[in-house]
Amino acid sequence: MTDKTIADWQTAAAKEVKGQDLTWNTPEGIAVKPLYTAEDVAGIDPGLPGFAPFTRGVRASMYAGRPWTIRQYAGFSTAEASNAFYHRNLKAGQKGLSVAFDLATHRGYDSDHPRVTGDVGKAGVAIDTIDDMKILFDGIPLDKMSVSMTMNGAVIPILAFFIVAGEEQGVSQAQLDGTIQNDILKEFMVRNTYIYPPEPSMRIISDIFAFTSANMPKFNSISISGYHMQEAGATQVQELAFTIADGMEYVKYGVASGLDIDKFAGRLSFFFAIGMNFFMEIAKLRAARVLWHRVMTRLGAKDERSKMLRTHCQTSGVSLTEQDPYNNVMRTTIEAMAAMLGGTQSLHTNALDEAIALPTDFSARIARNTQIVIQEETGMTKVVDPLGGSYYVEALTQELVDKAWEIIERVEAEGGMAKAVAAGWPKAMIEEAAAATAARIDRGEQVIVGVNKYRLAEEAEIEILDVDNHAVREAQIRRIQKVKAGRDEAACQAALDALREGARGKENLLGLAVECARKRATLGEISAAMEDVFGRYGTSPTPVKGIYGGAYGEEARWGNLVDGVNAIAQRKGRKPKLFVAKMGQDGHDRGANLVSSAFGDLGFDVLAGPLFQTPKEAAEMAIKADVDVVGASSLAAGHKTLIPELIGHLRDAGRPDIKVVAGGVIPAQDYQFLRDAGVQGIFGPGTNLVTAAGEVLRLLGHNLPPEGIDEAAE
Repeated sequence: MTDKTIADWQTAAAKEVKGQDLTWNTPEGIAVKPLYTAEDVAGIDPGLPGFAPFTRGVRASMYAGRPWTIRQYAGFSTAEASNAFYHRNLKAGQKGLSVAFDLATHRGYDSDHPRVTGDVGKAGVAIDTIDDMKILFDGIPLDKMSVSMTMNGAVIPILAFFIVAGEEQGVSQAQLDGTIQNDILKEFMVRNTYIYPPEPSMRIISDIFAFTSANMPKFNSISISGYHMQEAGATQVQELAFTIADGMEYVKYGVASGLDIDKFAGRLSFFFAIGMNFFMEIAKLRAARVLWHRVMTRLGAKDERSKMLRTHCQTSGVSLTEQDPYNNVMRTTIEAMAAMLGGTQSLHTNALDEAIALPTDFSARIARNTQIVIQEETGMTKVVDPLGGSYYVEALTQELVDKAWEIIERVEAEGGMAKAVAAGWPKAMIEEAAAATAARIDRGEQVIVGVNKYRLAEEAEIEILDVDNHAVREAQIRRIQKVKAGRDEAACQAALDALREGARGKENLLGLAVECARKRATLGEISAAMEDVFGRYGTSPTPVKGIYGGAYGEEARWGNLVDGVNAIAQRKGRKPKLFVAKMGQDGHDRGANLVSSAFGDLGFDVLAGPLFQTPKEAAEMAIKADVDVVGASSLAAGHKTLIPELIGHLRDAGRPDIKVVAGGVIPAQDYQFLRDAGVQGIFGPGTNLVTAAGEVLRLLGHNLPPEGIDEAAE
């Protein structure tokens, strides 16, 4: 193609669009051109599938030889319900299990702990004892089934229970196949289901590396996760860079603990989110393999298997919408195709209703069949890396490699990812990106079909799964009591004492916890034994400033809101005070941080509460700070328990005047329940924050002009 030919195309294109610049600037800062040619990939050699640096896939035959593993991430309140769901899915074509645990389990609490009354059985399965784990896998042969477990904070007791459940099935440790997430650095950055401080948390990871490399050769000892970073608002470049940097840090810790890099690195796996930027996601997975090969070579790995990035992917939860939810089927299909074309090794497809609740059997079947249709009807799996050689894909892959490498080099220059996480700048970078995305969506610059464009005049209700939190908790407590009554108490306490002493010393914590599990210690007891030595870690959010408000500039509707805040401040003699409360054990704080940032930019006096508060603690903080409004953020289905309890504490303390509003993942079916409990404003998924701010101002007695609200809601 000659320069003249390209010039002719440019002339023709400019004429068609009347000179409009067709270049698209992505949130990652990448200028995507409307045309790519051979010149854009000059000097780029992606190689062949199965060969270093594995740009085109980790296996020579890829899906032409064997398709990716279909997994469905699921946990439904009780071990019995989850086990039944697994059996139905396996019969319907699922090939591997992926376990979601409830938040009490994630945070190392037994179901009878007073801090978790609203969390038990919500957002996953409650696992308190070895009996729960045995029921979870009843009738599922652990010597034949690959099991993935998303667990980080309470990784020691959960993995110990899994090992002992296998033993009591007659399955040796060497036969166990699967993956444990075990990625604590990303917890400190975005997801926040940590238990212990960073240093002992990293020791736990090293101990798991050592134990599994010696005893569980088929088991992946860590799944280094970028998924939660993208869900928290990271751009694809940030997700890519920080995930690879996390992996580097874990490898360094493993080597420092005395492990041979080539003895454990081949069992490391990765986990990426797949969002709606189709080609960017494909290029991201290709770039990840290039980067991992580069960093592992520099860290001294000799075995090519150690340099081979293998990944699980999950379609994006944050891309799902409560509004017009059947659009989510199309979104998930597009994202699943991107994961496949990028070369994933296994995939979970989210269900259409997961923006508001755990999936029903109906929606889970559609999600699972999405993968089966791609594998068996489309012919897409017949060719290895079908997009390899695409000018656009190859150029975009290289662009992502270069931009991510810049961030990785900064991380390394500042002492590694653990120090970067402690300094807080990766988290701040992600939160700034999240605020910028939210502002683009609210302004309509980034289209979400059915939310900020092509909105239905009236939404039809869909059936959702509702978990009876109280019944689940009572059943779990009965099982805990039964296990404790039937165990050898002296032997159990001796095993827990040994674990406590091991935490003070250098013995392998997983090995000691396996013995605790054999003696029927509970998850909470095993976690508490280590907490006695390590302590429990806690942080408070620091919302970013100026990003959200800066996107609105001099817009009239934003100015009207600022005027409203100032009018209330003049009337009250102080700024209106908003307390953003995160109650329960859910650590996902993207929504809470966005609210804090947006309202702070408007001029509210915002108090961003610490994570993991009880309703009583939140009420006490609200009263002490003399706030006008409490915004309760709920993402894990605890709203029907936690928010009414908060309102009750405010009333009992003589402060019913403090208004309570609720936001987050709250199904429309629950709105009336919350209103009856005293909630004065409800803002579900996809709420425009400008609209929400106007409603809060109305609650405080200030009526905005119509253009202050209506424009934002269009």
